[in-house]
Amino acid sequence: MSSVNKVILIGNVGNDPEVRYLDRGAAIANFNLATTERGYIMQNGTQVPDRTEWHNIVLFRNLAEWSERYLKKGMKIYVEGKLQTRRWEKDGQMRQRTEVVAENIQILYRPQQLQQQQQQQTVVNNEEEVKAEPEISANNESDFIF
Repeated sequence: MSSVNKVILIGNVGNDPEVRYLDRGAAIANFNLATTERGYIMQNGTQVPDRTEWHNIVLFRNLAEWSERYLKKGMKIYVEGKLQTRRWEKDGQMRQRTEVVAENIQILYRPQQLQQQQQQQTVVNNEEEVKAEPEISANNESDFIF
């Protein structure tokens, strides 16, 4: 039987993506995504507070370049991808980081401030707005191999 490594998150971008380029020109982007479980009040009156979880998101190649242009802090997005854990040694100590390698991202909501900035940048052609923001996803895993 085969296994499944699939992650689906809807949350808010915690920081603008940090994009860097490898020697061969491949782009890699990193940013944090916050997902929040809303708090509630139990029947006995005990209040359970909101619980926010932070996720490390990694993007490769075209998806990384796309994120540099379109993703900004505060946006609500949908992310689909897979979990990956990296391990390394630094100063004699083993370190570990679990990341979501994104394969598909969709923008769900922009804060009003960002909407106004992007409307100013929208191209108007024959009184018809042209939206230059495609949904982007990786076709398969081989898109991410260096």
